Amino acid sequence: MNDSAAGDAGGTTGDTARATDDPGQVNDAASQVTRAVGRATGALDEVTDAVDDVTDAVDTATGAVDEVTGAADEVAGAVGQSAVGAGDGTRAVRAGLPEPVKHEPTLPGPVFAAHFHLPGDPTGPYTYGRDENPTWTLLERAVGELEAPGQDDAETLVFASGMAAISAVLFSQLRTGDVCVLPDDGYQALPLVRAQLEAYGIEVRTAPTGGDAQLDVLEGARLLWIETPSNPGLDVCDIRRLAEAAHARGALVAVDNTLATPLGQRPLELGADFAVASGTKQLTGHGDVLLGYVVGRNAEAMAAVRRWRKIVGAIPGPMEAWLAHRSIATLQMRVDRQSATALAVAEALRERPEVTGLRYPGLPDDPSHEIAARQMRRFGCVVSFTLPTRKRADRFLDALRLVDDATSFGGVRSTAERRGRWGGDAVPEGFIRLSVGAEDPEDLVADVLRALDASSA
Repeated sequence: MNDSAAGDAGGTTGDTARATDDPGQVNDAASQVTRAVGRATGALDEVTDAVDDVTDAVDTATGAVDEVTGAADEVAGAVGQSAVGAGDGTRAVRAGLPEPVKHEPTLPGPVFAAHFHLPGDPTGPYTYGRDENPTWTLLERAVGELEAPGQDDAETLVFASGMAAISAVLFSQLRTGDVCVLPDDGYQALPLVRAQLEAYGIEVRTAPTGGDAQLDVLEGARLLWIETPSNPGLDVCDIRRLAEAAHARGALVAVDNTLATPLGQRPLELGADFAVASGTKQLTGHGDVLLGYVVGRNAEAMAAVRRWRKIVGAIPGPMEAWLAHRSIATLQMRVDRQSATALAVAEALRERPEVTGLRYPGLPDDPSHEIAARQMRRFGCVVSFTLPTRKRADRFLDALRLVDDATSFGGVRSTAERRGRWGGDAVPEGFIRLSVGAEDPEDLVADVLRALDASSA
């Protein structure tokens, strides 16, 4: 009831009291009271309507808040699901990036620091440059998301080179009297590793990669080292089968994943204890970085690898780590393009009579294709084959225009070399390892075929 209506009612009541002896006045007063009560009732209805309007507005606002909350939940759920079920390209582009901060770069620049401010007790993530660096941290997170997506117990450590990573695993896990099994057709530096292991009193056994031949020499081993596909012969072994057999005998399993990359296969998902690789190759893909990494789930074993890195100091520079992280964003595009072109080159080489010993796991008739198709999602960028003589191989390499005569592999620019020039690989003199780059497939195939024709003269 508003003040005006209340005043009317009060005044009318007074008139009624004074006019009780006069019936006409009584009737007039009663009418006035009735009108005043009507006005008061109307005012009360207005207040009630206003309250109802406010209530409706609150309900509407509450509904809007609920809708916003529901939408936020849907977005959060979608983001969560995309993180879990992201495709390789999405994962590569986003891998290891920090949470966005206004006015900050998406990928922070390299942190150059030998030491950090450290008052009081030496606690916290960054104490000294040989132990940790924020740029490494982001790169390690990125590599871990590629090699072991969704595996929160996996740890990643980056190193100055692929050989630094390989050495860290082998020399941190093996002791005098242990047995280690290596492939006899792996990377050419493995014979040097073998000699050093044996100098420390570690027994080394070897067997070929193909046919899972390492199974035959596993008994009593402490560590099994697998390289699949092998470099440079491109043989493939069954990682899951070998890992199960090794674990049944109490051995650890490390897989060199350099040639396959994390987009080609994920050794930890296939049962390995360590995934090890040279990031110098296709992972970074531009031929401007030396880098290695180790990913593992066994906390005790990884602690030993970390300790070895600290002792030896085989750490990457922050600039190299930053360049590597930047390059990973294009990994899926590069790997897909290079793998498709490698298959096209292999199919063209298959038609040439002077080419023998052609190997590419993606070829349906390759000896390793059946196993590779079970455990690999992409077959890599390397094709190997043999020309009749050393001179023919040299002429072929000289005749190439879109392929650089260089060692290593995995870069965006195609490279090739006569692998026997280094020694250490059990390959024929005319053996060629060809790394397919990101050139147009038609151009690259034409250049290879033209060089083959030119080399026959």
